[in-house]
Amino acid sequence: QVQLVESGGGLVQAGGSLRLSCAASGRTVSSYAMAWFRQAPGKEREFVARIFWSRGSTYYADSVKGRFTISRDSAKPTVYLQMNSLKPEDTAVYYCKADGPSGGSWGQGTQVTVSS
Repeated sequence: QVQLVESGGGLVQAGGSLRLSCAASGRTVSSYAMAWFRQAPGKEREFVARIFWSRGSTYYADSVKGRFTISRDSAKPTVYLQMNSLKPEDTAVYYCKADGPSGGSWGQGTQVTVSS
């Protein structure tokens, strides 16, 4: 099973930027799909972005398209979520997820708070 550790969350003003990192270990992730989800207080966890490791193809939720960018560094291996033009409604705990041949794994989450 893949182990995931997120980092990079914090407090930022509206309009600012943050970059989240998700470090993967335990298995080779070249055949995996890596994704970011988020969960705001009182709401269900929702999809944010996904990248297929081997092809590098990416997908985004409409709410973040044009503002967030998901990418990967195969040498580390780490997945990033660059978040620009942040809005108060982006406030949530952000989770990294790995989906692959051996099943799925979640990270522990990192808090992102955007002040107005």
